[in-house]
Amino acid sequence: MISNRWIELRKANWNRLEQLVQQAETSGLKTLSAHDLRDLGLLYRQAAADLSAVRTDTASRTLEAYLNRLVARAHNFVYSGRQFSARSIGRFLVYEYPRLFRRLLPYTALAFILFAVAGLLGVLVTVVRPEFMHAMLGPQMLDTIEHHKMWTERILGSEPQAASGIMTNNITVCFLTFIFGITACLGSIYFMLMNGFQIGVIATACAQHGMSLNLWSFIAAHGALELPCIFIAGGAGLRLGAGMLFPGYLRRRDALAQGGLEAIKLVSATIPMLIIAGTLEGFLSPSHAPIALKFSVSAVLFAALTLWLSEAWRRPTLHLPPTTTSPK
Repeated sequence: MISNRWIELRKANWNRLEQLVQQAETSGLKTLSAHDLRDLGLLYRQAAADLSAVRTDTASRTLEAYLNRLVARAHNFVYSGRQFSARSIGRFLVYEYPRLFRRLLPYTALAFILFAVAGLLGVLVTVVRPEFMHAMLGPQMLDTIEHHKMWTERILGSEPQAASGIMTNNITVCFLTFIFGITACLGSIYFMLMNGFQIGVIATACAQHGMSLNLWSFIAAHGALELPCIFIAGGAGLRLGAGMLFPGYLRRRDALAQGGLEAIKLVSATIPMLIIAGTLEGFLSPSHAPIALKFSVSAVLFAALTLWLSEAWRRPTLHLPPTTTSPK
């Protein structure tokens, strides 16, 4: 049962939220400061949680109606559409996205773990039962590997078309991995396991025929971006599914909306990375360029990706102790 003490403790937050909503309705969101906008988002989520708690008490229908109206009004501004420009997109990619990535890193890390475990399983199955490799890869691909050739050589001579097709395919795979998180995470988990398992089988097949260097030198350049994109897409799918499975104090619909918004932002930055990766996979990766060059490109790209996401490139702010004037 909702107590008067509980209401008194939260009334100040509700009044503050109502004040911010009133100002936004009267003068627009642009009149709110950065501090006000942050308060608007935080107070909205708290009010939504309070509304969920009030709904469990049949004796608080008046309070429920008040909070329902307040949350609905605030929702229009918290989730309102924002005009996009080159400047806003750049600000998002440079400042907002790295922080979002680090905040949601546990989901991406879990996606990576699923991928790695499935990869190891693919290696073990291929070593223990070689006939499984024949069934999965097919006779044509295995024949190419047995003749110590890369199946990717067919890309040579049609690089522009291949790069375009690779970009489209990779973006499609990543977004499917993300979108199928709506199936209580099962779809995203499936895509991560299948991708990891396939890599494990292919890597083992190449290793058994002395083609490991050929395989990893092919993957190196574009894989520095493409593989992290797969993990990020898997993490976005898991975040989407977590909103549905673990709503917390929010209504399941609100938790899913919040999780979906964060997941969309997380996966959105994979598009430019996949465009770069697809270009490299179409032109550099299958070429006869020196292997050292391919691994060097991989190292540079991965280092740049790490610096961007960790924001290590930003100069840390020095917090100097306040100076004091000694008395004369």
